[in-house]
Amino acid sequence: MASSPIWASRPRTRGLVLDVIRAARSISRVELAAATGLTGATISAVVRELMDDGLVVEAGRGGPTGGKPRTMVQLNPLARYGVGVQIERNTCVIVVVDLAGRQVARTSFQGVATMPPQQALPLVASQVDALLDTAAVHRDRVLGVGLVSYGPQDRRAGVLLTPQPTQEWLDYPVARLLAETLGLPVLLENDAAAAAIGEYWMGAVEPSSTYGCIYMATGIGGGVVVAGEVYRGSSSNGVEIGHISMDLDGDECPCGNVGCLENYAGPSAMVRQAMATPGLARRLALDPAAADFLTEFARIAAAANAGDAGARGIVERSARYLGGAAVTMACLFDVDAIVLAGPSFAVAGSIYQTLIQREVDRRMFARRAHPVRIVPSVNGSDAAAIGGAVLVLQSELTLGQPRPDDGARSTPVGAVGLHRGSYQDRRTGAPAVPTGSLT
Repeated sequence: MASSPIWASRPRTRGLVLDVIRAARSISRVELAAATGLTGATISAVVRELMDDGLVVEAGRGGPTGGKPRTMVQLNPLARYGVGVQIERNTCVIVVVDLAGRQVARTSFQGVATMPPQQALPLVASQVDALLDTAAVHRDRVLGVGLVSYGPQDRRAGVLLTPQPTQEWLDYPVARLLAETLGLPVLLENDAAAAAIGEYWMGAVEPSSTYGCIYMATGIGGGVVVAGEVYRGSSSNGVEIGHISMDLDGDECPCGNVGCLENYAGPSAMVRQAMATPGLARRLALDPAAADFLTEFARIAAAANAGDAGARGIVERSARYLGGAAVTMACLFDVDAIVLAGPSFAVAGSIYQTLIQREVDRRMFARRAHPVRIVPSVNGSDAAAIGGAVLVLQSELTLGQPRPDDGARSTPVGAVGLHRGSYQDRRTGAPAVPTGSLT
């Protein structure tokens, strides 16, 4: 698909305009000029180019303004798609998302955690191919795949820096191998950061706001977004809130720290606490040998919602710990809101929201300057997978470069993928070969 000189000379301008249209849902050219500070001539030229590329369409007339009704423009949701793949310790979720961030297809399956990566990744690729076929999404419209998992990671090299779920996954080039198999660019991302940016793309937060995300699946992670950009830190491994110390004399965590939040408030910790509570494990029919402890946690959360005093006590204790972590996040980043995302908040989310809000209201340092809202994710249990797909869309359409004129696929920032027959980091043009080192 050819691109015009405007895109080549002003990619950030085009990205800015496209992002404002996305956030507004429907907007006139005059309103675009006011929102971006660009001239009317520049807005007209960029909008025309976006329409030529099929990314934007006209959407009727706006309301009366005292003059000629203005023509509105909006995204064409079917113009491009992103795929999100979330690899968790116990399950894998795959979603296909359109340009507006709406989920158009989904599948999930278990067993990845028991496989070596060289066996798991071809299975994931086959599931992606099958899902695109089922959704009737043409691959030419797919910008890439957001592969999301727990940290730490080396995003540029596309490798996990953790021996989980097994030692074989440590330093394995997951992004490059999945890209080779699929023939699509693959962007590796932290699950909590992906869940956080998904809220921005779906319009659940103000575009200029600073907000945090606490993500809880089998573990606990965090993310912070500032005006639509994920806070990265020096190696894109920031805001690992599950590994802040809640007890300086606590047990050593596999991460190397002691007294980590995850070991007190995470699902596995709650299952252990339930097993140690007289009568509770038997009452809830918990299986101490279950490999998928999220299922056991869901039983505890459901019992807490139903009024079981023992189960509710365990969930409330977890919520208070998470409340302390939310206060820490609010004090460090001065956020407007904190989103609770991930499958572990799906069942007992109302208990967590109420108690975390109470802790933040009571303990936050800047509580007299502004409130901090604790809100559930608009993307539910699939927040990380949806966020992974959204990050591909954002990287390609609002932060990245156009597709080359020769038809070769471009690669989202920080991703590896097919480009002129090789794997490259688009920021530097250098081959994206895993090195095992942090960048």
